[in-house]
Amino acid sequence: MKVFTTGQVAKICKVAPRTVSKWFDSGRLKGYRVPGSQDRRIPREYLIKFLKEHGMPLGDVEEDAYAKVLLVSHDDALVTALRKELSKRPEFKFVSSRNGFDAGIDAETFHPDCMIVDFSVDKIDGLQICQHVRKHDALKDAILIAIVPDDRVAIAHDRTVVDESFKKPFDLQLLVERLKTRIGARKELV
Repeated sequence: MKVFTTGQVAKICKVAPRTVSKWFDSGRLKGYRVPGSQDRRIPREYLIKFLKEHGMPLGDVEEDAYAKVLLVSHDDALVTALRKELSKRPEFKFVSSRNGFDAGIDAETFHPDCMIVDFSVDKIDGLQICQHVRKHDALKDAILIAIVPDDRVAIAHDRTVVDESFKKPFDLQLLVERLKTRIGARKELV
């Protein structure tokens, strides 16, 4: 569990350290005092909660605050359903792309923790997207999940490229739980 000093919180919030101390002393910002001193420590989860409750930007802690998911699919029903499901969970941020080109641009700016690639777009394009992600230094650790069509045609994909696959139709709740488990194993979600 990451903890912050009042000075670190002050830099994140762009306020004076004394302001953070006042928030802490009034009980608005939760944390604890270091035994035997007056020093205050604020756990990351309490800081993020405080920032969200007060509509403040998350600053440097934003990268670790959310599970970022990028879906590559032209299936509007899938995009809408996943967006709706993930919007119910505040720990997720969601972006969708309709093709490999847009996915590349979105991945560069969004830095997803997980990419879900719908292979029903095009088997070859889906595999190329996954292979490109694995070769890209900034994205190589992203979790890759393939959504494969149920057309009785086997789609061969290398398990070194794709971490997990779901066959259409699939249980959306199960996919979301897998996302939470896989991403949560890498970062503390709040």
